[in-house]
Amino acid sequence: MAIPSTQKALLLKEKFGELVVDERPVPQPGPEQILVKIKSTALNPVDWKIQKYGVFIEKFPAVLGSDIAGDVVAIGSDVKEWVTGDKVFFQGTYREGNDYTSFQQYVLGVPSLAAKIPSGSSYDEAAAIPVALACAYVGLYHHNPYGLGIEAPHKDAQANYAGTPIVVLGGSSSVGQLVIQLAKLSGFSPIIATASTKHIDVLKSLGATDIIDRQIPVSSLSDEVKKVTDKAIKIVFDAVAVPDTQKAGFDLLAPGGQIAIVQQPSVESTDDKTVIRVFGSPSAEHTIPLLTGLYGAITQWLEDGFIKPNKVEVLPGGLAGIIGGLKRLERGDVSGEKLVARPHET
Repeated sequence: MAIPSTQKALLLKEKFGELVVDERPVPQPGPEQILVKIKSTALNPVDWKIQKYGVFIEKFPAVLGSDIAGDVVAIGSDVKEWVTGDKVFFQGTYREGNDYTSFQQYVLGVPSLAAKIPSGSSYDEAAAIPVALACAYVGLYHHNPYGLGIEAPHKDAQANYAGTPIVVLGGSSSVGQLVIQLAKLSGFSPIIATASTKHIDVLKSLGATDIIDRQIPVSSLSDEVKKVTDKAIKIVFDAVAVPDTQKAGFDLLAPGGQIAIVQQPSVESTDDKTVIRVFGSPSAEHTIPLLTGLYGAITQWLEDGFIKPNKVEVLPGGLAGIIGGLKRLERGDVSGEKLVARPHET
């Protein structure tokens, strides 16, 4: 297949600017890189926050987006893991520039930080996985100060955490759904999640044992958790991470407990409680070994049904459809699913 010299991309031309579909060059892979034709990309809250608040990116025009699923169309001279035609999914990164992000038709990837799409998964389902999975996995299994320091999933670890409760705030979010599944894989029980009651069946199918209605006052959270278990709560994962949920989750913790938070913390560690700020980027040196192990395991977990992708909604219009999708995310109009776009439908 001939690779074009230019491609369609959704560009943020300036800080706080508008997103527009335009042309940019198709990058060439270096010796240790792969070039991927993006078949599907998912949207994340950070994408609209970059546009609205002017955070993370200083060089423009910029291509946003981090969730990638597609076909390998070219490989570097030193790449041994992949061949052209392989179907892969992985997380892009803003830190390395526009050639590594996903709101475009072609992207560069790192071979060791990509995984094969299982035969039973679609491009759209695969695109919904990388960012949320990295956040959940790093938050649970990396060591302090990057994560909760839980043993990564294996048979012995399941025995170690059997009977240990975990509370997941925002269980129906993309990250929350994967935290629930990883917690089940690690052997935690009960797995208590907050969510809208319309998501009860889905979350229980993923491994949550108990759902607390997110509409209750956060001041009542502790009482609701005590109805489920009288055991000390030592692990909380806040996938919502607004100030109210952070405080409620922190207050749930018994002495010696830890809370992982996916946004900038508004609560602080004390002598007997620890606050973890989760950052799951593949461009951070401290996460690369952990994520390399994850990408070596995730295809099998998907094939075995241990991990299930989020439900997805495909946006019409290719890259242009992302603009309206980001506005929906900003308004909070998306619940329990990931929005995905297909760049080559532009």
